[in-house]
Amino acid sequence: MRRAAIVGTGAIAAAHAEALRAAGDRIELVAVVDVDADRAAAFAQEWGVPRVHPRLATLLDVEELDVVHVCTPPRSHVPLALECLAANVNVLVEKPPALSLSEIDTLIAAERASAGRVATVFQHRFGPAAVRLRRMIADGVLGRSLVAKSDTLWYRDGAYFDVPWRGSWDSEGGGPTMGHGIHQFDLMLSVLGPWQEIRALAARQARDVATEDVSMALVTFADGTVASVINSVLSPRETSELRFDFENATVEVEHLYGYTDAHWTVTPAPGHDDVATRWREEQSGIVSGHKCQLAVFLDALDSGETPPVTLADTRNTMEFIAALYASAFTGTAVKAGQIGPDNPFYATMEGIGAPWANAR
Repeated sequence: MRRAAIVGTGAIAAAHAEALRAAGDRIELVAVVDVDADRAAAFAQEWGVPRVHPRLATLLDVEELDVVHVCTPPRSHVPLALECLAANVNVLVEKPPALSLSEIDTLIAAERASAGRVATVFQHRFGPAAVRLRRMIADGVLGRSLVAKSDTLWYRDGAYFDVPWRGSWDSEGGGPTMGHGIHQFDLMLSVLGPWQEIRALAARQARDVATEDVSMALVTFADGTVASVINSVLSPRETSELRFDFENATVEVEHLYGYTDAHWTVTPAPGHDDVATRWREEQSGIVSGHKCQLAVFLDALDSGETPPVTLADTRNTMEFIAALYASAFTGTAVKAGQIGPDNPFYATMEGIGAPWANAR
């Protein structure tokens, strides 16, 4: 049995604890860490965790661990992951994994010198329907990809942003592009492959934050696919939608925070009814979530492979975010590979500064 610990016992930690419990005798949650001792103790009692430690350094000192789940606010993700790598312990880090491309590259360098590996929590990649979709694309069943969209239309009121680390470039790294829509367009990127160019806009419409509260982008992919992306926390009717138009079928999913096969529809193009038949051959009621990703993570550890989502995969998604902000704030198209260390959007997603910064 492998041994795990959770650092940060806020809301998302429960999803990790539930996933660890669901993994059965493959892995055991042996300890938790939180700066709030009372919260850590209550979490440990609720989930039957035997030990609580006051800080990560103590945890790494006294526990034999296979993986640390980092569930803290975004600003602390990279420093904590670096501590784990220095101790040669694997890391499963919540989104956003870092606040900038620079921080991702720091992690990549540290990982090269460690026996530990870093995986990012992008759980929607691992739902059965998404796995099936990528396989059908690889098998040529759907034909060429043509058009796509990713819409994250959520609602967060003003009170949501009263939490000190929310709505700040320094502590959250960005607005709904970074913290909300990231799950949907990361899934889109995992399906469509390398992106090529982004033209975007971002705005602060209604929330008292330093970041955007809505962003939109038009994206061209390396294979010629054109796509739109919307990320909002201003939308009272909440939905998470992805649509892929291939030569042979349209494949769609509409859900909110997790999907099953029931949330997906396949509409064949004329003469391609076999696509729908192939899709229906495998059906699952499993909800896309942390349980799915943890199972694949453990499979990778067992086989000696690098656990997904790798830092290379993560960097592609983080570069997409940086390019979206860069395009929105400069009013220009941004190409993949354009944001290097000399670019202002490499060290911070805020880059040259949001257009509304002086209006605060």
